[in-house]
Amino acid sequence: MKNFALFSLATIVVASAAAGPLAYVPNEKSGTVSVIDTATDAVVRELAAGKRPRGIAADPAGKTLFVTDAGSNALLVLDAAGGAAEPSIPLGKSPEGVHASADGRYVAVAVEESNSVTLIDAPSRRQLADIKVEGKNPEHAVFSPDGRWLLVSAEEAEQVDVIDVALRRQVGKIAVGLRPRGIGFSADSQRAYVAAEMVSTVYVIDMATRTAVAAIPAGKNANGIAVHPNGKHVYVSNGADGTVMRIDTATNRVSATIAVGKRPWNMALTPDGAKLYVANGRSASVSVIDTASGSKLKDIPVGELPWGVLIR
Repeated sequence: MKNFALFSLATIVVASAAAGPLAYVPNEKSGTVSVIDTATDAVVRELAAGKRPRGIAADPAGKTLFVTDAGSNALLVLDAAGGAAEPSIPLGKSPEGVHASADGRYVAVAVEESNSVTLIDAPSRRQLADIKVEGKNPEHAVFSPDGRWLLVSAEEAEQVDVIDVALRRQVGKIAVGLRPRGIGFSADSQRAYVAAEMVSTVYVIDMATRTAVAAIPAGKNANGIAVHPNGKHVYVSNGADGTVMRIDTATNRVSATIAVGKRPWNMALTPDGAKLYVANGRSASVSVIDTASGSKLKDIPVGELPWGVLIR
C-alpha cells in the first residue's frame, strides 16, 4: 500500500511537471472552449461557453477567462480551471474580439452592431465606457503593451481607429487596406502589424507618427496576426489559402509559408515563442507550428468553427 501511494504521488508530480501553458480555443458553433495542454498538444477538457463563443481573453494570472458570446450578447466570465461561470456582463449586439490590458486593469470588447468598443474594469467587472469608432462592424480592439492605446479593426473600413485609453475616446485613425482584421504589437509598443483581408496585405504601423510605413504582400484573405516574443518574426494567417506566413521584421519580407487547415483564423504563441497555435475555422482543428523549423507539428481536433486561441 505504501509503495502504491508513493507511485501515485510520483505520477502526480511528473504529470504536473509535464503540464505546459494551456491553450483555450472558443468554438463558435459548438458553444464550448477546448482546453489544450501545450506540453502534450492534447485536449484535456471542454468548457461550456454560451451559444456562440468568439473572442477570448484572460486575467494576467490565467485564472479567469473573458469570452464574448454572440448568442446572448454578453461577456462570459469563466473560471479557467473548472468553467464555473460568474454573472455575465451585458454587451451590445454581436460582440466579437476581446482583449485584456497587460496590467490586468481593463478588458476591451469590439461590438459590431453598435460600432463601438466597450471598456470594462476587469477586477470589478464594471462597464466604464462604450466608445464609438468610425469603422463599421468592429472586430478586434487590441491594447498596446504599454496600455496607452487601443487599435480597432472593422469589417467595413480602410483604417484602424485609435482610442486613447485614458481619455476613453477615439483620437485618430491610420489608413490601411480594405477590411483590416488581426492586430499585433511589438513588445515596446512602437510598431503595430495589421492584416487587411480584402487586399491580402500586412501593414506595419509606426505608432509615433500613426502611419503605415510598410505594406507586406501576404496570402489570400490575410486575417490573424501573432508577434513573436523576440520581435524578429510576425505570423499572418491566410484564410483562403489555408496557410500561415512568417514575416521577418528586419526586412519586412515573408521567409516561410506553412500549410495548415481550412480557413485559418486567429492565432497565439506560447510564452517562449516555441510554438504557434492556429484556429482552423472550417477544419474544426488547431494546427501547431514549430517556430524554430517553420513546420507544422500536428493538427488537434477541437469543436466546430474555432474562432481563435488564447494561451496562458
